[in-house]
Amino acid sequence: MNRYLQALRDALPHWAVEWLDVLIPMGQVALILIGAWLLFRLAARLIRRVTGAYALPVEVAVVSRRVAGFLIYGGALLWSLERLGVSGTVLWTAFTGFAAVGAVAFFAAWSVLSNIFCALLIFTTRMFRIDDVVEVLENGEKPGLRGRVLDINLVYTTLEESGTESDGTTLQIPNSLFFQRSVRRWHGSRPGVPPTVGVASAPAPVPPAP
Repeated sequence: MNRYLQALRDALPHWAVEWLDVLIPMGQVALILIGAWLLFRLAARLIRRVTGAYALPVEVAVVSRRVAGFLIYGGALLWSLERLGVSGTVLWTAFTGFAAVGAVAFFAAWSVLSNIFCALLIFTTRMFRIDDVVEVLENGEKPGLRGRVLDINLVYTTLEESGTESDGTTLQIPNSLFFQRSVRRWHGSRPGVPPTVGVASAPAPVPPAP
């Protein structure tokens, strides 16, 4: 390739060689950006098919597209800078700096990220679904957290503990807790939820002694 470029330089006049030194890197950068755009479109289509096949929530697709876009366009940017003559040492230093900051942020937000990962596992493994009655068991001696599943998002799962959806109590359980405890799931005839919880009924009046 370099031999053909050198032959082209020798055949062109001096003023055209200066423009050639500018046009070739710009053309390479344009090809890199076009390739990155096509790769992102392909990744977005693949993410859309996977989320549709496993009935994943919209938030999962949005986060996955953003992560794919960051990686693809970030790599295209570094490659473009390298084509424009930026030193590889500078690029590597910048990359390692961003990687270190990302690692610190990852460990700082580990609890949130673990809940997001567990939400993906709940949807893909179909541990339970909306409207199922589940119970998170602490041990065999006392009852656990039980309720009807109202919503599953990327951070926690909402259970209807008592009453109704509009007039009752709900539990918001972190998604990671379902993988740290045993989970009981009812099939077929499901038990109902109590009308109230945590409120003791008033004792019956004791008749006076005769």
